[in-house]
Amino acid sequence: MAEKSRRAFLKSGLNTAAALAIGGVSGLALSKSKSDDMVWQLDPTVCVQCEKCATNCVLPESAVKAVHSFSMCGYCDLCSGYLEPGAKSRDTGAESQLCPTGAIKRTFIEKPYFEYKIDEKLCIGCGKCVKGCGAFGNGSLYLQVRHDRCVNCNECSIARSCPSQAFTRVPAATPYILRGEERQRYVKEI
Repeated sequence: MAEKSRRAFLKSGLNTAAALAIGGVSGLALSKSKSDDMVWQLDPTVCVQCEKCATNCVLPESAVKAVHSFSMCGYCDLCSGYLEPGAKSRDTGAESQLCPTGAIKRTFIEKPYFEYKIDEKLCIGCGKCVKGCGAFGNGSLYLQVRHDRCVNCNECSIARSCPSQAFTRVPAATPYILRGEERQRYVKEI
């Protein structure tokens, strides 16, 4: 009789553990689906380019990257988002570039126009190019959280340290706050 009661006890314990596991997985899935409804994003109109995005992300490589609004860009030879202030020459040498990792690629189009593209693999999200572009340019460079990299923490460490409170939760259906014609095209696609 003691053997049967021991089996019943073990069976009951295993059933309880299985029910708790299923409940836990269901709860986790439900909470994940609720947190997926909203995602973190950086409002480029509020950002002050404090450089904290590069160092405060929980990921080894920040999920924040520089974005370029081609529709707003003047394609200038003297790009204040690309060239170091007071650069001796307007060339692609590292000493002339504002970006510490060389993430902005400059391509000649025709005199005096150049195209600027961000190599996101090299971008660390420091915002130096954004600050330069906003100071003397037209603001075509800005920072955004890239959702293919972001882990969507409920307590984003960058958001907590952001001095301008530029991080906000936005609907996952429209996760980017874009500028220029890119914004208009993005809104139409949704």
